[in-house]
Amino acid sequence: MAKMIRVPDEYHAWVKAHNEEGETMFETLRRLTREPDPEALAGILSSDEVDDARQAAERFGGRDEERLKRAREAFEE
Repeated sequence: MAKMIRVPDEYHAWVKAHNEEGETMFETLRRLTREPDPEALAGILSSDEVDDARQAAERFGGRDEERLKRAREAFEE
């Protein structure tokens, strides 16, 4: 089932400007809103840099979970 969404003209123009040849607007939006393909990043970082990035992501993710928990608790009070 398809859904229609309304976006400002400026946003539509921005997405359209990033549209690659042969790509539908849906495909463009999907590409722009997803993580990069790991293969596209291969060779950019050393294995040490990858490990550092993973550790930073884990630290950040845990912090977000704690912030979310505190926000829920504050809202429930």
